Amino acid sequence: MTGMPDKFTIAIDGPAASGKGTLARRLASQYGLHHLDTGLTYRGVAKALIDADEPLDDVAIAERAARALDLGALDRAVLSAHGIGEAASKVAVMTPVRTALVDKQRAFAATPPGAVLDGRDIGTVVCPEADVKLYVIASPEVRATRRWREIEAGGGTADYARILADIERRDARDMGREDSPLRPANDAHLLDTSEMDIETAFQAACKLVDARLAARKED
Repeated sequence: MTGMPDKFTIAIDGPAASGKGTLARRLASQYGLHHLDTGLTYRGVAKALIDADEPLDDVAIAERAARALDLGALDRAVLSAHGIGEAASKVAVMTPVRTALVDKQRAFAATPPGAVLDGRDIGTVVCPEADVKLYVIASPEVRATRRWREIEAGGGTADYARILADIERRDARDMGREDSPLRPANDAHLLDTSEMDIETAFQAACKLVDARLAARKED
């Protein structure tokens, strides 16, 4: 898209299965920005430890893996495996790991022409000066239904009650952790997608981005 500033950052936060990842990819494509799913960076560290047969509870080893991680080599298909997600939840609570990955995420965001980053602490910790901050939510029941349909559509089988329980556990863990808890930034725009399809959410987000782009041109 023409008329973009030299660097423009969109921060998208929200709980699991809220739709923030799909929205982030759409916005990155729309505005010609880089995209990073920061959750994959923690999964990348976990996979590196698993592949090297290293323990998941050694902070020093996990920090080294985080600092060596290549953000350009993150494979969503591979890193989406359930086992890697479980391992990632163990390393994600380590402050040195989070510090190392936040450094990488900030460097990614600073690369022209800018980026869309989605995760749990983008607007509050990683990119507090982002041009646009979105906090995407949906009810746990809606998010569980989306995840269930996604699994079924992919040919798998899933138990809705287990998915809902897992989402509620993840919400409690993400919102209750001491380091970088999940919460909206004070200046974030709340986007409740419970009653929205992706196109409606995308158009709502574009209005916010376009308004900010127009304001920057006037600055």
